[in-house]
Amino acid sequence: MEKFKKLISTAVALSLQDVDTDQIIPARFLKATTREGFGDNLFRDWRYNANDEPNSDFILNQSEVGGEILVAGKNFGCGSSREHAAWAIYDYGFKVVISSFFADIFKNNALNNGLLPVQISDEFLLKIFAAIEVDNKTQLEVDLENEQITIIQTRESENFDINPYKKYCLQEGYDDIDFLISKREEIEAFENTISI
Repeated sequence: MEKFKKLISTAVALSLQDVDTDQIIPARFLKATTREGFGDNLFRDWRYNANDEPNSDFILNQSEVGGEILVAGKNFGCGSSREHAAWAIYDYGFKVVISSFFADIFKNNALNNGLLPVQISDEFLLKIFAAIEVDNKTQLEVDLENEQITIIQTRESENFDINPYKKYCLQEGYDDIDFLISKREEIEAFENTISI
């Protein structure tokens, strides 16, 4: 996985609450066995109409909007436990998703796949939405080391919590297997101290 330290980017504001994993990536697109290509169908039923024409009203189809941060309403990633939802968001090009509440399984799936879920207060989420509404070029700074998110234009910031192990893995670009491999020498040295 790609190492994550700090990200400064514009953001896409999806101000809908209770976005479930079937809305993120519909079940009919879950047949692939690798992580690549899921971004093509991210929010598929919102991005395209019934005859597969892009829906010009949907935020991801608006050319003036973009960035590596997705800002979503409360209770993002609810519903089924499909890991493909995190794959689709990451494959589309988002590195961070911000909300005031994440479903636990989605949050863990995101962290396991290099996508940083930043959970903030309802009040600060509203400030971010307001800043983006005023200027869709508003930039956010996500500082993983200091566990802080900042609205660059206003310098308002808030801290967020992250599991220390997952934080370390994101900073090093490790998934769980990469982490174990990085500890191979220590594991082998410990094994050599054990008598059977």
